[in-house]
Amino acid sequence: MELNTLTFIAIILLAALIAGKIVKQVKLPNVTGYLIIGLLIGPHCLGVITQEVIDGMNVVTQFALGCIAFSIGQQFKISFLKKVGKSPIVIGVTEGLGAVIVVDTMLLVLGFDVQFSLAMGAIASATAAASTLMIVKQYKSNGPVTNTLLPVVALDDAVALMMFGISMAIANMISASGEKSVGELLLDPCIEILGALAFGAVLGVIMVILVRFYTGRGNRLAITIMMIALTVGVSDMVGFSSLLACMALSMVFVNRSKFREKIYEPLDRMTPPIYMMFFILSGASLDVTIITSVGLAGAVYVIGRVIGKQIGAAVGARLSKAPAPVRKYLGLTLIPQEGVSIGLATVAASSFPAFGPRIRTIVLCGVVIYELVGPVITKTVLKRAGEIEEPMKAAAK
Repeated sequence: MELNTLTFIAIILLAALIAGKIVKQVKLPNVTGYLIIGLLIGPHCLGVITQEVIDGMNVVTQFALGCIAFSIGQQFKISFLKKVGKSPIVIGVTEGLGAVIVVDTMLLVLGFDVQFSLAMGAIASATAAASTLMIVKQYKSNGPVTNTLLPVVALDDAVALMMFGISMAIANMISASGEKSVGELLLDPCIEILGALAFGAVLGVIMVILVRFYTGRGNRLAITIMMIALTVGVSDMVGFSSLLACMALSMVFVNRSKFREKIYEPLDRMTPPIYMMFFILSGASLDVTIITSVGLAGAVYVIGRVIGKQIGAAVGARLSKAPAPVRKYLGLTLIPQEGVSIGLATVAASSFPAFGPRIRTIVLCGVVIYELVGPVITKTVLKRAGEIEEPMKAAAK
């Protein structure tokens, strides 16, 4: 008897729940467990989830990416940006740009394809907000490094989306260089990026009006889902960046509507099962048979990203005249990487099918490595910075 789609959804969610319990016992982020169990039940291991099932659930992946970008957009609330000042904003840009430049340069120098290198460099800019926040809350970290780290991480994924959009537009321009005129090659990236931002902004204004008109919680949740789906669907049809469009939708809404809390809170409660399925499907897509063939590129990505983050954060801290501990330690707290990077890898893989399996495998392996060692390094660095108290000292107060 052949299983249907709803049965596979039940299996995926059950696997996610089991994985979440297991990783909790060993104090690892949930996303790590989702990726690992997804790999185990995927087509390249046990085969419970086949490639046909993964392809058939593409709508889940696309909607999850839209929700991630929409959630990121709320970090661009003008009042928040004014409150944190220039230092986190400058560092957020330079540390993301540092990872892009270092990974791009290393891969290109070693002779890897330009499109592949640009895609990997762009993905390298993303950082995991959840893992970092977990460490800060668990150990009650406080001080200049922590106070700079939190807004940097909050803004990081938005910066990553922007850099990814620009990098992918350039990569697409290069791949089409033999088919289009110079004018078209220069115009296409502008259309993809600026068109996405303009389209998302227009829909954001419409969403503000709709949320004002419809007052029920159910109606407002329906409006949110509708607007995200509309943004992603139309963007894909006309060639806009759906991630940037969803981010712009949220940016406009969060700054223009007084009902923002009534939109983001219900969405945050609704999306965990969607994210669970997204990460399980991402793990299932990991082809372990090609890991050995991407060894050098994977090592460059994992190591180059850390180096780039460290250099970029130090440069940004110096430019913004941040305190000495921030210049010294902040870069090493930006190692964790999870949700957004996986989403970007999915988009890059679909844009460049020839490199798709390699991109997914490198990024997913990198996420597992970063999520295993990143939180430990973050804790150690914050402790060295004097922002995590020893248990006995804390108890004595």
